[in-house]
Amino acid sequence: MDTKKEFFRMMREHSEIALATSLDNTPNVRAVNFYFDPDAKVLYFATFSDNTKVFELEKNTKVAFTTIPKHGTEHIKAKGICTKSSKTVYDLKEQLIGKMEGYRELIEDVGAFLVVYEIHFEKAQVVLTLENIDTYTL
Repeated sequence: MDTKKEFFRMMREHSEIALATSLDNTPNVRAVNFYFDPDAKVLYFATFSDNTKVFELEKNTKVAFTTIPKHGTEHIKAKGICTKSSKTVYDLKEQLIGKMEGYRELIEDVGAFLVVYEIHFEKAQVVLTLENIDTYTL
């Protein structure tokens, strides 16, 4: 497996992650749309500023995520640090629209209420099949 190639392909093709947070040793997971910037090597997602995950991230920035497979079992999973970004949904508009149909309308309708978060991580597990797994270091 060309681990680097497969990592970037999946980050480009997959549009959702299962994002896990934890507060007071109580885990919480939810599906979140995302964009991965291959140059900055940062994963971005937008959420409403009054969302439960915002409160959880203010208390604990450690997260884990896995991309939600589009084909078979292939996915990426990693652990990292999640912080509020200086970018806005308007800064990432074209990238988000390119990954997710319907995001244009979302940004037009409620973009002012969305905040962007970024996940920084150093390595990720790349899973093509249950027998074909490797680690990619960013």
